[in-house]
Amino acid sequence: MSIPIPGEQVRGSKTGKPIMALLDLLGRTWALGVIWQLSKGSATFRDLQQRCEKISPSLLNTRLKELKALSLVESTSLGYQLTPTGVELFAIITPLGQWSEYWAQQINKEKVDDI
Repeated sequence: MSIPIPGEQVRGSKTGKPIMALLDLLGRTWALGVIWQLSKGSATFRDLQQRCEKISPSLLNTRLKELKALSLVESTSLGYQLTPTGVELFAIITPLGQWSEYWAQQINKEKVDDI
């Protein structure tokens, strides 16, 4: 599977609109998890693997290569970290996490009301 690049055909979009490329990327196994973990600070490969619940080395390596190629992650002397663009992306994703908590409560409330 190739890296989802805006302007090129991606999963779910022949036109490769930027939002579709982003959703393709974030929908990949552990892509969002790696971004989430790196939002907590720099990490070596081994540390990141532990933070990501012992993700396989090959999958972590693939995701890091993709995220680096798309300028969301960079390698430093401290390990891997989010780029300024990656930090901006995380800032946009954070409210989704907050909203999902509200959503989960609503779904659970509806289940209780249906009983």
